[in-house]
Amino acid sequence: MNTAKVDQLAAELGLLLQQKGYKVATAESCTGGGISFAITSVAGSSHWFEQSLVTYSNEAKQRCLGVSEETLRVHGAVSEATVTSMVKGLADITQAELCIAVSGIAGPGGGTLDKPVGMVWLAWCLRGKVEPQCFHFEGNRDEVREFSIEQALQGAISRLESER
Repeated sequence: MNTAKVDQLAAELGLLLQQKGYKVATAESCTGGGISFAITSVAGSSHWFEQSLVTYSNEAKQRCLGVSEETLRVHGAVSEATVTSMVKGLADITQAELCIAVSGIAGPGGGTLDKPVGMVWLAWCLRGKVEPQCFHFEGNRDEVREFSIEQALQGAISRLESER
């Protein structure tokens, strides 16, 4: 893992959050808490980090974030509809101005023709504005998870910077 890059992105995100007086929360599936681990690795993160939910199973996505059974049945766990529901559900239960959600297929198994290994959906909700985005990362399980964490942090930074 390129820890230096992740550490730099997490520190940059923390600085922006602190400058704005915002907090961040995460809802994670395929990254298993990696985004929140990166954020809380920064000293002083208690000032800008609110909480994280690792909702790996569909049941957890439903119970903790309010993702509907129909959304999961029709679209699947790795979809725009699901990650959008995840980030909206997180925004509803936290006081965080910035919420990040992720669901993807890290591999090595689990991929299909429609949803191959490396397909990851991320969504950011900044003060009520939801922006989902799909990525296709190359690499093994650890690399897909690392790329997902990096992109989650970079996407959060970009959205905070564009708010200025």
